[in-house]
Amino acid sequence: MASFQQHCARTLRRTARPFWGWHPHLHHIRFPTRGGSNNPPLPPPPIIVPRRSASSGRNDEVDFDIDVLSSFANIDHRRVLRTGFPEAIFGEGKTPSQIHAILDSMAANVLRDSRTMDDGDGDGGEGESTPSSSRGTSAATAGAIIATRVNRDAYDGLVDLGPLKTPGAAMAYHDAARIVSVRFDDDRADVDVDDRGQSVVVACAGTTDLPVAEEAAVTLSLSGVRVTRVYDCGVAGLHRILRALPLLKHPNVGCIIVCAGMDGALPSVVGGLVDVPVVAVPTSVGYGASLGGLSALLTMLNSCSPGVGVVNIDNGFGGAVWAMKCLNSRRR
Repeated sequence: MASFQQHCARTLRRTARPFWGWHPHLHHIRFPTRGGSNNPPLPPPPIIVPRRSASSGRNDEVDFDIDVLSSFANIDHRRVLRTGFPEAIFGEGKTPSQIHAILDSMAANVLRDSRTMDDGDGDGGEGESTPSSSRGTSAATAGAIIATRVNRDAYDGLVDLGPLKTPGAAMAYHDAARIVSVRFDDDRADVDVDDRGQSVVVACAGTTDLPVAEEAAVTLSLSGVRVTRVYDCGVAGLHRILRALPLLKHPNVGCIIVCAGMDGALPSVVGGLVDVPVVAVPTSVGYGASLGGLSALLTMLNSCSPGVGVVNIDNGFGGAVWAMKCLNSRRR
């Protein structure tokens, strides 16, 4: 047992030190090396934020306060190149001013990438392609700017802060989904839904599950994916999901997202009826013994229908990204 604990301690020193060394709140922590001496802290990673350039020849470049933004955010603008979907903002717990600044930076990055495409330069940087040229990723997905879990009061705070600085960028609120999106006022950044491509069905067991289902559906729609909604079709009235079978088994459907609380049985039923991936999203809907969605989560994890994957409780956004990755893998 002692040797195992020593092995874990050595692994922690090797793997954790590069991260904790620059963390703004834990920079004082040092991990000793084998020799017993302390290494100096690593410098913080660079924060790349668009700024006004006098030599760029454009009079509408965006100017951000790099010090303010870097004090709370290090935005991963190139995540879409690695994962097929851009970084999104989890709005819960963030202040309106923080969300506003992050949205502005994301919008400026999308605008810069679209100009690169318009100028005929397909290179998004040394060793990188532009996000829209990433394998299996559409231009609409690469340009999606989304903040989830933003309630109405927080959105009102965003509006009070004024419009975004990025030229042509405007915020929109999707009330049922609690999502803030950013789109541009020109045709270049409009959502282009591919009616010829595969679609995703988003189903939910009850009306109370609708906010989680809408989070998934709106995320997909903003990313250029065609969505079919099948709501209030839980197992208490099994005929309702059976009546929706033509929609679930349509040849253009590439994935099905099923949101359910209470006993969480609906994904298992759907999984036993279709031949496409089913993404199960447990919701925190139910009486006391539902334990805030834990009972639905355990039911879905124990599904006897093969081909059902499960995300975290109330994570409609995660279910949507999972579905998009299923579609992307089929486009290759």
